Amino acid sequence: MQKSQYLETILRSSKTVFTLEDIALLWQEPGTQAVRVRLSYYVRRGKLYRIRKGLYAKDKNYSKLEVATRIFTPSYVSFETILAREGLIFQFHTQISVASYLTRDIEVDGQIYSFRKIKMPILTHPMGVENKNETSFATRERAWLDTLYLRGEYQIDNPNGLDWNRIFDMLPIYHNQRMASRVRKLYKQLNRSKEGSP
Repeated sequence: MQKSQYLETILRSSKTVFTLEDIALLWQEPGTQAVRVRLSYYVRRGKLYRIRKGLYAKDKNYSKLEVATRIFTPSYVSFETILAREGLIFQFHTQISVASYLTRDIEVDGQIYSFRKIKMPILTHPMGVENKNETSFATRERAWLDTLYLRGEYQIDNPNGLDWNRIFDMLPIYHNQRMASRVRKLYKQLNRSKEGSP
């Protein structure tokens, strides 16, 4: 690769956020020391933006949701972030909530990322997780089930926004009978209230 092509390769990518490993793959250079030196040079010259150690962006207008799934992998955006975005809860949450293999709150560039641990077989199960714009997101149903799984009880403001067929399809991946009975109970309550409404 010619000298001028290194930066161009990053700028042409559809990603806005890169790990050191991403860039080494793009440049086809497994040796990380040369990659680090070149990246430091681009950061000093203002050609790239260093978000945090080992995490880079094309500029300061990077996707914070993309960062959320690049700090720890595997991970996906879930919980209140998705529930609020999808109109299932009406409270505003400033932190970005992420399903991960560990529990930790991290502040990066002024944004709080709240990582919550989910067992690996659930975390890596693809059902209800979509990939858009270089980021993995839970569907509204998966985000609600994730939240129930961790909290036990969780009220949502707009349960009619859920697709119950999807919920019952996904429920077995959690292997949690108490959670399953809670979901079935809420489903029956919602159906009863619909039947009773004029």
